Amino acid sequence: MNFPNYLRLAVVGLVTLASCGKGGPPTATKPGKYSSTTGIEYNTEKGMAVANFKKVPEGPGLIFIEGGRTVLGSQSEDVTMTHDNIERTVTIASFYMDEAEVANIHWLEYLHFIRTDSTEEFYRSALPDTTVWARDLSFNDPYVTYYLRYPGFRYFPVVGVSWLQADDYCTWRTAKVNERLATEGSSKSSGGGLFGRKKKSGDAAAGAEGTNSSGGDTPTIEKGNVLPNYRLPTEAEWEYAAQALVGTQEVGNENQEEKRIYPWDGKTTRNAYGRKQGQFLANFKRGRGDYAGIAGSLNDGAMITEYIYSYPPNDYGLYNMAGNVNEWVQDVYRPLSYQDVEDLNPFRRNGVADPADKYDKKGYQSLIDDHVRVYKGGSWRDVAYWLSPGTRRFMAEDSATATIGFRCAMINAGSNK
Repeated sequence: MNFPNYLRLAVVGLVTLASCGKGGPPTATKPGKYSSTTGIEYNTEKGMAVANFKKVPEGPGLIFIEGGRTVLGSQSEDVTMTHDNIERTVTIASFYMDEAEVANIHWLEYLHFIRTDSTEEFYRSALPDTTVWARDLSFNDPYVTYYLRYPGFRYFPVVGVSWLQADDYCTWRTAKVNERLATEGSSKSSGGGLFGRKKKSGDAAAGAEGTNSSGGDTPTIEKGNVLPNYRLPTEAEWEYAAQALVGTQEVGNENQEEKRIYPWDGKTTRNAYGRKQGQFLANFKRGRGDYAGIAGSLNDGAMITEYIYSYPPNDYGLYNMAGNVNEWVQDVYRPLSYQDVEDLNPFRRNGVADPADKYDKKGYQSLIDDHVRVYKGGSWRDVAYWLSPGTRRFMAEDSATATIGFRCAMINAGSNK
């Protein structure tokens, strides 16, 4: 029996309303039984497969960073006179970031796994350069041997890692964490959800979203049972997370009335409150030849790097966003990045709008090309100026030092909060 078009539309409308039902409009976790635009039933022979999705799996080690508007750039005098961090108002989307720097134990775990499932050549390429500690006129020789592998240094930040090595680590970590999630999911026998019961053969919902093929518990983006990629944070994300201005914001007041020179309140590097008043809030070089204070009254207490959970976290719960080690970020360096990049999720991936051939690297008049990356945060060997989140420096992506480490970040999928 053929129905007029207007009757077909009415039926679809009624089914659509029914799909909303008592639970309200459809959401990512409760899409309903029927399509809200066609009225066709999901997970049937003729309908689209819609995976059972509860939430994004939790990423180990990550802290949620609520995004928003901020002003990037220098919050203090530009003593280097580079003019490469001129203030710029931008908006950063919410994301996740490691609460602490990647430590030696984490890198040893990485080496352990890639030695068993990668080529010997790749394994060797992943070894940190422990000779970064060696100095002709300084006795740092023990660190060359012991810093990476001795148990006492397990939770000290890994150093001697280039930008390229850090980027490879992010790729491996993504695969390894998702492999674990998939293994845990396939071992569960009930409950549905992200990693619930195995689908029966022929069950439309077992396939990836948008297909009718069965896929068991195979992790896919469409089913939401994998984490987004771990990656290096963009420069803007890193700086925003270090500012942690959420801690200065009054409820209901959209104006940002306070700025911060460092990732904490006040204009000094010392704790201004409580029982720890006067204590330094970061690991840095206090002055010429002064890395830690005097015996019997050590202040920051760290001649080189320090335990990754030392010193109070900032208002996002992130440790050592100033001092300890500088940290690699994704961006290619350009002096005018803050003016060139877009004002929503700014990022410089290459020389667009500022090509490398403008810089005379071959003539040794510049160090800038498309293979130099930004690092930020200051280190145990830097003076306080570099602890300010707006400062920026760069180095070749295949180089490493004893003062640069990194932490990972991840997109916040499916939400603006």
